[in-house]
Amino acid sequence: MKNLLIFLLLAVICLPLHAQLDQSNKSVQFEQTEDNFRSQEGLRLPAKEKPSLSITRDNFDPRNVNLEEKEEPLDMTKDDGLMENNNVDLTPKYFTKDKQATEEYARDQNLGQFSTGSDFVKVMYRDHEYVDGDMIRVFVNGDIVQSQVYLGSGFKGISVALDEGVNTIEFQALNQGDSGPNTAELHVYNDDGEIISAKEWNLLTGYKATIQVLKE
Repeated sequence: MKNLLIFLLLAVICLPLHAQLDQSNKSVQFEQTEDNFRSQEGLRLPAKEKPSLSITRDNFDPRNVNLEEKEEPLDMTKDDGLMENNNVDLTPKYFTKDKQATEEYARDQNLGQFSTGSDFVKVMYRDHEYVDGDMIRVFVNGDIVQSQVYLGSGFKGISVALDEGVNTIEFQALNQGDSGPNTAELHVYNDDGEIISAKEWNLLTGYKATIQVLKE
């Protein structure tokens, strides 16, 4: 009886151990599939389009870039069609010296007569030579309208209402500045802003330049 109990106890202990040993001997198996890694063609990648202006940067092939193209060297003597340099002296007149104050300027100067249908004219004047402090006095039909005007490099002037017939406008040189005669450029415009006369004068002190406007 005692031996039977010992046999049953050993049977109970050994049965789970035998089951574990049987399970550990089992191996994992995978299903085989065919592949083409060993074929002569190997893997085939999808074809790509040739680079173009619209292709993305990721698809661009740098091997297609022509690195042998060279820029044309800059030629300074080639005409670009913009401007031709003829070495012309572009220095403004008011940075140069006046003419010599000779006796030929010791006289009144008549700048001519012209006609217009305008009710008024715009009279503009400036020093067109070396800006050296020339000053003038302006008369219209014998009356002083500006007693002292400094002539600079920019135009300044007055509007003159015209009477029927001849209107006389005079410019008297009050001085000769620091050099040469009293020099000025004169522009006259009608009431439409159109230039109708352009003159110059060179005067010694006290002499006058006169222009006449005939209102039609």
